[in-house]
Amino acid sequence: MKVYKQIILFSIIGLIMISCATGPTYTEMAGQTPPVSSENGRVYVYRTTTLGAALQPEVELDGQSVGKAVPLGYFYIDCPPGNHTIATSTEVDRELTFNLDKGQVRYVRLNVSMGFFVGHVYPDLIEKQEAEEEIESCHFIGVHPPQ
Repeated sequence: MKVYKQIILFSIIGLIMISCATGPTYTEMAGQTPPVSSENGRVYVYRTTTLGAALQPEVELDGQSVGKAVPLGYFYIDCPPGNHTIATSTEVDRELTFNLDKGQVRYVRLNVSMGFFVGHVYPDLIEKQEAEEEIESCHFIGVHPPQ
């Protein structure tokens, strides 16, 4: 019986590890990431938890898919200034609306909460200092051009 428990435990750990982001971390990418242009702003989207690792909904910016909510992953989008909406959808739709200025960098953390049937992934605007501490060990999963 003990062997079965170990097999199940290692299988669960393996599934979590497979579903997590790989690649260079935010810290490793720091010198390689181009600066934000003076005409656009930049939005970093990141997820710091493996809770609900199999749950990886699309992330939309202003109705256009720009990435996935990958555990321990991050990506960024350069987009024009103005009001923008980041949205995710599982059994419910979750949205965050924010303003972006020229040259500004904003950070959106994707949080996970329990739902009735499946978990919910919801966006939350985070201040720069807190976000940079949280995102430093997240793995880069791609850059997304403005839509």
